[in-house]
Amino acid sequence: MKNSLVRVENLSHRYNVQWAVKDVSFEIPSKGIYGLLGSNGAGKSTTMNIMSGVLKQTQGQVYINDINIADNPIEAKKQLGFLPQNPPLYLDTTVEEYLINCAHLRRIESKAIKNAVESVMEKCSILHFRKRLLRNLSGGYQQRVGIAQAILHQPAFIILDEPTNGLDPNQIIEIRKLIKEIAEDRAVLLSTHMLTEVQAICDYIYMIEHGKMVFSGKIEDFDSYLTPNTIFARLLEMPSVESLKQNLEGLEHVEEMGGPNYRLTFNNLNGATERIVISSVKNNWRLDEVRAEKNSMNDVFSALSKKEN
Repeated sequence: MKNSLVRVENLSHRYNVQWAVKDVSFEIPSKGIYGLLGSNGAGKSTTMNIMSGVLKQTQGQVYINDINIADNPIEAKKQLGFLPQNPPLYLDTTVEEYLINCAHLRRIESKAIKNAVESVMEKCSILHFRKRLLRNLSGGYQQRVGIAQAILHQPAFIILDEPTNGLDPNQIIEIRKLIKEIAEDRAVLLSTHMLTEVQAICDYIYMIEHGKMVFSGKIEDFDSYLTPNTIFARLLEMPSVESLKQNLEGLEHVEEMGGPNYRLTFNNLNGATERIVISSVKNNWRLDEVRAEKNSMNDVFSALSKKEN
């Protein structure tokens, strides 16, 4: 019985004696953008190469629409599109020639190739470059052509490995917009080591470190993974650091942020806000604002990177 669009079960792969991926499992249930996050060398590209059928795994299984990619690679690959980190472009062909060749490789029926190529060039905003040699396109437009070949056969699942790597800020914004449009009616797995990329477009995050899955959840779950230990307080009377430490139990550090603004670090936030309110009234600090601060995504990334499974 079909459970999810994509299932990765107990995936492991070893290069010589070193395990690049060890016992990784996750599912992609339906359309949307799923981020595969991790440091460089964490095992992201190995995972994606196995999922796309480029690399045969040492252990475990990958199913695309319930088709085992190791047992039935041709049928499974009809369900997916893949853009590796370096787009597989033939630079001495035109955009149109390249996509026609890709259509033949994807076994699209001859009578349907013209419409398929026209449609994908329009989708990726490269129609006006159809006669341009690929080597004469900017990096951003070469990336668009790479994405075009990945969606040419209208697969249900797209794998993009570092799709904005090496692009300038304007090109990154344009590629993100294109990926969001593609994900409106299919699932996209996007590999990145950039937290900004995850924040900008992903709905769900899988994080791999040292070849192991260390996090799986929605982006808001990722953001709240760590319990914060700091409180922002605006105290209009601007008490001294010594006064704050004398009156606030559990206070470990005071950062003066300018004017009446303070960042207060506690060993435990339980009851800390109440203690600030009570001490403010008692000492006439004139409390104007108080709130617990969230950890930055960088803090969460750093903590998860060190997590041992």
